[in-house]
Amino acid sequence: MLYLFLDESGNLGHGFQSSGVSRHFVITILALPDSAAKKAIEKAVARTLRHKIYGKNVPQHDLVTELKGAKTSLAVKKYFYRLVAHIPFSLYAVVLDKQRFVNHLQLNASRVYNFTAQLVLKNLPLDQAREYVMLTVDRSKSKAEINEFNAYLLNQLEGRIPPQVPLTINHYESHDNKLLQAVDLFAWGFFRKHEMKDSEWYEVFQKKIAYEQVYP
Repeated sequence: MLYLFLDESGNLGHGFQSSGVSRHFVITILALPDSAAKKAIEKAVARTLRHKIYGKNVPQHDLVTELKGAKTSLAVKKYFYRLVAHIPFSLYAVVLDKQRFVNHLQLNASRVYNFTAQLVLKNLPLDQAREYVMLTVDRSKSKAEINEFNAYLLNQLEGRIPPQVPLTINHYESHDNKLLQAVDLFAWGFFRKHEMKDSEWYEVFQKKIAYEQVYP
């Protein structure tokens, strides 16, 4: 069983002079080899929420309902990583330099998202999967966009996964899925490094990175 959890950081806006429009867009995949690793990270997310987010000593204004890279303090991120450092998992990321894609973004940002996602996925060892591949994606698309995304990736990946190995793609809200919360933390680290030149959190989990590419 290969569990994959995909999330993004940054945005696909193309008006670079506008407030809130990032230069970089990052898609990150958290890859887990088995259900034991998946359960261990789920427990680590729950423990971090219980002890660092909902704890009695946490100021009311710092409380959040889930772990989010942009809203969780570095100290809490480091606490979470100490809980998961021994767990077997790998991180794969593609960092899109959007200034090279302005025309494409103006035409179809959804296609750029799908293209970036497959750039990440093509660098995973999917040909080594033996039982099942389950891809879980943070739900940020409309129903039509989800159908387009699924069809595109299934077409791209069909030749890379052994024919007897099933592949499923699921879309969930991050507050309902602790692994999506975990990959959100890591995606923020990649984004922060490239967008703000701040690698403090990135350097904490750097040893878990199996692949990282700035595209193009």
